[in-house]
Amino acid sequence: MSTQILERPELKDADTGPEMFHYVRKEKIAESAVMGTYVVALCGETFPVTKAAKPGSPVCPKCKEIYDSYHE
Repeated sequence: MSTQILERPELKDADTGPEMFHYVRKEKIAESAVMGTYVVALCGETFPVTKAAKPGSPVCPKCKEIYDSYHE
């Protein structure tokens, strides 16, 4: 019996780095989570809300910078 190694390409999505959470309008979060509508983050990224951030979760640096500039 012989052993062969089969090579196959990785089928996962490209590595986009750690998952970041974004700042969005509070009143749009529930609507997006229930209806699947897209929200627009402070940094301009658009996406449907699929999960909530937990304390200590990584935050988008652009969103944080914009948010902090409003609250100085």
